[in-house]
Amino acid sequence: MTDSENTVSEDSAVVESASSESTAVAELPSKLNLRVDVTDAGPCRKHIAVVVAEADVNTIRDTTLDEFAAKATVPGFRVGRVPRRLVESKFKRELADELKQRVLVSSLEQLTEEYELDPINEPDMDVEAIEIPDEGDFEYSFEVEVRPNVEIPDFASLKLKRASRPVTDEDVQKYLDQMLLDYGEKTPSDSGATAGDYVSVAISFEHKGSVAREMHGLYMRVLPTLRFYDGEIEGFDKLIEGATAGDTRECELQISKEAEYVPMRGETLKVVVTVEGVQKFAPAVLDKELLDRMGVDSEEELRDRIRQVLDYQIEYRQRQSARQQLLDQITASAEWELPEELVLKQVENALHREILEMQQAGYSTREIQARENELRQRSVSVTTQAMKEHFVLDRIATDHDIEVTSEDLEMEILKMSFQSGETPRRLRARLVKTGVIENLEAQIRERKAIDLALTSASYEETPLDEELVADLNVEAVDDAICNVMFGR
Repeated sequence: MTDSENTVSEDSAVVESASSESTAVAELPSKLNLRVDVTDAGPCRKHIAVVVAEADVNTIRDTTLDEFAAKATVPGFRVGRVPRRLVESKFKRELADELKQRVLVSSLEQLTEEYELDPINEPDMDVEAIEIPDEGDFEYSFEVEVRPNVEIPDFASLKLKRASRPVTDEDVQKYLDQMLLDYGEKTPSDSGATAGDYVSVAISFEHKGSVAREMHGLYMRVLPTLRFYDGEIEGFDKLIEGATAGDTRECELQISKEAEYVPMRGETLKVVVTVEGVQKFAPAVLDKELLDRMGVDSEEELRDRIRQVLDYQIEYRQRQSARQQLLDQITASAEWELPEELVLKQVENALHREILEMQQAGYSTREIQARENELRQRSVSVTTQAMKEHFVLDRIATDHDIEVTSEDLEMEILKMSFQSGETPRRLRARLVKTGVIENLEAQIRERKAIDLALTSASYEETPLDEELVADLNVEAVDDAICNVMFGR
């Protein structure tokens, strides 16, 4: 989801003013005579009908007309001396637009103060179609998406499990071995491809007997799984084994049931992979030159940094587990759902937030890309879960006045810079330029909310049985098979 969530009063700014000099707002009635009816219009959605009394409309209309008359310039009349009826006739459209703006803004602001709607997005309101009648009450209605009603229990009553284990020398060595892969050397080869080699390929995807999509110029490592945004090839290493330049391999692939392109969800495609070149691969040797490239003075310093990264990753897993347990317990009896259209609006935002957390925890670019593609294949369910989590943590942070300081932000950027290889200053500039800095702030705020809950909750320490450094089994392609032009 986006992190800029406006109130109804802020949303009313969508109303356009026809007059650049609007000074009558302060002279409007201090409180309008409103009749408001708020009803449920679906999950996390409210229908709001508003009636503004005719007397209030007339008061605002008179004030608006007085202002126009005081400033109107009409040939044959001095400024301020133009008859009101002439002003009404000559500036009819401008007066109507200004009246609509003032009545809407005043009523929406009062509505915000008197009703706790807690909107998520802008209201669904066709401002251009709204007209204020010459006589009688003024009525209008709109729908708006609102936060679900989340009830937060006493944290002291929560019982959570927290898995942990010490980082071993074997963990550090395995992480280092994978780092050396990123600096390894590749040499062209005429022999057949084997697992771990790199290949240049072109891939075509056939649907119902015709080629629906082609990808050219792909360069990838031969690993067990080849993962796209919306599907994956299992056994890719065995499929390509022994292939040389010019060879083709065929298999089938099923599009994810939550793929962005709805018409192709769950469809099976024939995949034809054409190998264009093979490169053998050898990991880099950890020498003085490579240590300098990594920005460390010694192998011992590098291993210390790796140990810190793995500690961050244990904390990351603990946070993820704590979030899930917290969310499960808080929502166990909650009867609120999220509409899919709201979820779909937040898919990219949810992905960015998860990727940021992995960057903060020191995961490699390869691991992050593989995880991103996995999330995209389950984008609806993953985003639904992320949004529920956000609403819970946002409520906790709001109730406890949790804020993000500049020091919090700079510390996160410093940790992320080690993994990315960028200087903290350059990384910060990139995050600001791409608009991701807001996601980072939101994540820190939510993490503080989790930490607050964990501080008060009781929890059981359990052993972490998972591998800290997983084997490299997935090669990710930064693309979707079913792009927007698929099948057209």
